[in-house]
Amino acid sequence: MFSATNIFSKRTFVLIHDLAATAAAIFATFWFRFENPGLVERLYDLLILLPGILIYAGLIYWYFDLYRSKWRFASLPDLRNIFRAATVMAASILLLDYILVSPNVLGTFFFGKITIVLYWLLQIAFLAGLRIVYRYFRDGLIRARNATGARTLILGNAADSEVLLRGIESGAIKNIQPLGILSPSLADLNQSLRGVRVIDHPKNLLLTIDNFGASGQNITRLLLTPSAFATGLGIEAAIVKARRLGIIVSRMPSLAESGDKIELAPIEVEDLLLRPSSSIDYNRLEHFIRGRSVIVTGGGGSIGSEICNRVATFGASRLLVIDNAEPALHAVLERLQKRGTALDIQGHICDVRDRERVFQLIRDYKPDLVFHAAALKHVPILEKDWIEGVRTNVFGSVNVADATVASGAAAMVMISTDKAVDPVSVLGATKRIAEIYCQAVDIEQATKVAARGPSTRIISVRFGNVLASNGSVVPKFKAQIEAGGPVTVTHPDMVRYFMTIREACDLVITSASHALGNLQSDLSVFVLNMGQPVKIVDLAERMIRLGGLEPGRDIEIVFSGLRPGERLREILFSNEEPTSEIGIPGVVAARPSQQSLHQIRSCLVALEQAIAERNRHAIFSELKRLSEKDCA
Repeated sequence: MFSATNIFSKRTFVLIHDLAATAAAIFATFWFRFENPGLVERLYDLLILLPGILIYAGLIYWYFDLYRSKWRFASLPDLRNIFRAATVMAASILLLDYILVSPNVLGTFFFGKITIVLYWLLQIAFLAGLRIVYRYFRDGLIRARNATGARTLILGNAADSEVLLRGIESGAIKNIQPLGILSPSLADLNQSLRGVRVIDHPKNLLLTIDNFGASGQNITRLLLTPSAFATGLGIEAAIVKARRLGIIVSRMPSLAESGDKIELAPIEVEDLLLRPSSSIDYNRLEHFIRGRSVIVTGGGGSIGSEICNRVATFGASRLLVIDNAEPALHAVLERLQKRGTALDIQGHICDVRDRERVFQLIRDYKPDLVFHAAALKHVPILEKDWIEGVRTNVFGSVNVADATVASGAAAMVMISTDKAVDPVSVLGATKRIAEIYCQAVDIEQATKVAARGPSTRIISVRFGNVLASNGSVVPKFKAQIEAGGPVTVTHPDMVRYFMTIREACDLVITSASHALGNLQSDLSVFVLNMGQPVKIVDLAERMIRLGGLEPGRDIEIVFSGLRPGERLREILFSNEEPTSEIGIPGVVAARPSQQSLHQIRSCLVALEQAIAERNRHAIFSELKRLSEKDCA
């Protein structure tokens, strides 16, 4: 816990030091500038002026925040403030000497121009000197401590490597002895960053490791900066080779991931799958979310919990988390409360299929925004329990959309899936129907803007697989590799889209901000840019190699065959769906054909009747009619 007394005492020490340095600079200036007779003549008057000069200096140093700087991290910004403060002091003394003292008191110059210039130089040196010396010795202690740390090579460009080296110098990253840098930029070659030389290109990693080994400095750790993962560097092969040599491979997180901390993390296959992230306007998101009341359904799931986290980050005033699984709800509420923000967090158990309960919660909470992430999403399970899929994904979404409109909220965002495009599974068909219903409600609400003012936007955001989500193929493969195999892949030609949970959630919120900024727009289905699809068998092979093993020799890959409801390649847009750029990187709008809300509700009544009768043929017939918009 911070102590106000400690902070005050440290600032007082700095201020006393700076005033002492000012007095020393003035006396040193007179000592160097004047011979004994001139010095003695001025000494009495100098002692009279000195208290006023020091009081004025204290105000100047206070104004330029010299007392706030932490000497352990003294750097160019601190020297710039010292330069400014010393310049203001010298200019003030010059004005005092030429305007007041010279004509009105002594009749001659007390300081003189040469004296003031000399004072200015000494003042900068005296103010900066002890700070630099302190920083030098602190860095020396850290370097001495790190001299026994892991001998390390850094991979990445100069800018990223410099951030990492700062972390090592400051002590934020411990037990690391950086011996060299491998940079992909030829301009960095043979340059030195904070005393560490740029040795070679990352493609020559093994040669560099051998050279250090020959000199008796065996490399035991490899640190990768974010720039090391750029395409075309062959970093994956380098990681595999390093791991086979027993070298620990870690990565430095990007600033977006780490916030104000620098924590090294092990290399995961997710790091190698990532394409460059979309450029996200975080100021826009903060402006959009700050001060709003938000509801997240399915808040205990992978996507829902991350939306809760981002909503808290961007400054929502109130957050209601809804989930029908008590352990998941408890876990997300615990994580949110540990953040220590002023956000008012509430949680309720609720099944979105319970229309009365959904209406009651949303009506009583009076939200501004509703993010509907509650869904059943596992394809093989829903192929068996199709009635549960229809009840949750279709009628649950209908309930949340209708309750949102009834509450007068500004918008609802439904999380959809790429499987909703030309669906071949129960999951895809139910999500497609939910998209169609939300689109029809949004169109109906748009007519209210001109008729009687504010309306509710109801939009859908469609995207593919997210890394590290519940049920993702990546943790499944990890577990199979740790168990010694085999790794099971459904089909050698299976491909999927992947993106990180955080990027997906940020783009979901971005889509909502666009929709609310365009109330009369007919765009209500947004699709996230997923980059290039990844071949699942290639993913399995990469994960095996990252573990230092060889596919087919150490770990077998077995093809189990397509499961019901699966297809080889997911698609983001139907052939009959025109697309529209909305001016936001990473988000494109789809323009599905429209159908009246009255017709859709007629089909939903028939679907509900078929479910009540558990008539499989009637249910699938209605699903087909709804997903193909054949409710006329």
